[in-house]
Amino acid sequence: MKYFKILYVQVLIGIILGIIVGLLFPGFFQTGKIISDVFISLIKMVIAPIIFFTVVLGITGAGNMKKVGRVGGKGIIYFEIVSTIALLIGLVVGTFIQPGKGVVLANTNTEKVAAYVDQGKEMNWVDFFTHIVPDNIIGAFAKGDIIQILFFSIFFAVGLMMIKKGNEGIINTFGVINKALFNILHIVMKLSPIGAFGGMAYTMGKFGIGSLLILGKFMLTFYITV
Repeated sequence: MKYFKILYVQVLIGIILGIIVGLLFPGFFQTGKIISDVFISLIKMVIAPIIFFTVVLGITGAGNMKKVGRVGGKGIIYFEIVSTIALLIGLVVGTFIQPGKGVVLANTNTEKVAAYVDQGKEMNWVDFFTHIVPDNIIGAFAKGDIIQILFFSIFFAVGLMMIKKGNEGIINTFGVINKALFNILHIVMKLSPIGAFGGMAYTMGKFGIGSLLILGKFMLTFYITV
């Protein structure tokens, strides 16, 4: 029984139950979608503030700007090198396995897909870099724009560090808030078996058992790439 207390075991059970329910009761897919959407929303609810408080606390905890610049510079170089390698691995594995091949588009909203394709064609580097700077940080938090939130977090942390005295109170408060947010995320993760159940019930009910092969192919691609 102790194995049932392990989260990933519970997630696997949720997936299996989702497959069974989706196949036996296809009409349940709408309810399954609601369950999975609510779970995803719960995760998205805390991601933006966690990034903000974590970055601010990380930079202010470095002690001085020279150390922040040195560590940040090394971090950027490391990030660029490793990300480039990761992208190359992903491209190679994706090209050979082609996880999207065979996806049934009959029940898919093709208009939304076309909109994403059009956005990708219109994207350029100037728009990308100008988009990094938020014109309204409240709007960035509302939209969950992670890049803009990260940009503002760095500037906010630098501004806090420029306050030589009297910033300890707000930094300590930020630390408490960040711990509370991680506690919330921990609670949300406890609900992941239910989210997995809803997502799988939706997939099976709407796309049928044939989607299992596609999902399995995608998971194989994921694990090989990782």
